[in-house]
Amino acid sequence: MNVDIHESWKNYLEPEFNKPYFNQLVDFVKQEYKNHTCYPPGGLIFNAFNQCSFDDMKVIIIGQDPYHGEGQANGMCFSVNDGVPHPPSLINIFKEIESDLGNHYPKSGNLLRWANQGVLLLNATLTVRRNQAGSHQNKGWETFTDAVIKLISAKKDKSMVFLLWGGYAKKKSSLINKSKHHVLTSGHPSPLSANRGYWFGNKHFSKTNSLLEQAALPTILW
Repeated sequence: MNVDIHESWKNYLEPEFNKPYFNQLVDFVKQEYKNHTCYPPGGLIFNAFNQCSFDDMKVIIIGQDPYHGEGQANGMCFSVNDGVPHPPSLINIFKEIESDLGNHYPKSGNLLRWANQGVLLLNATLTVRRNQAGSHQNKGWETFTDAVIKLISAKKDKSMVFLLWGGYAKKKSSLINKSKHHVLTSGHPSPLSANRGYWFGNKHFSKTNSLLEQAALPTILW
């Protein structure tokens, strides 16, 4: 199957695109987009891969599924388009960066600036029906994105930094070779978790940059 995705990824993921489960997933997604309003827009489903090439990638943030409100999802986890109000989790992410690094709280919630520096913003599920969180879970996306995580772990020679926030993301730790890559975990930035003290103060952004420096890689301008 021909999937419109950055060439650096296509070389590695072509075998996955040709598996029966992926063909069934594509059929499901096509029907959903035909019969319902779904997010992100069809052309942005693989946006995380298209904005962060396999070769440039050095940090991976794993989310669960896209924002399901109108105009929010842009194909990168936790990210929203310019001018869109920041969802609560993103607000807490920016607050932690402000506290950790002293960066000013940004106007835009579009994390394209991170992706372009080598941060893969990967949701475990890449599509969702409007106003129905989790509606496209267990349809095949997780099989695909688990394969992506395993691929990164196996094929990347330099140490990657995986940021796993919350119980769902932490389960992906078992897919990663931790003798080769770095895994940082904490509570989820959602208010429910953050207000219980499981998010703020994790200093993941300064820790990530420190690990990148140790690996002789450029740091991220968060």
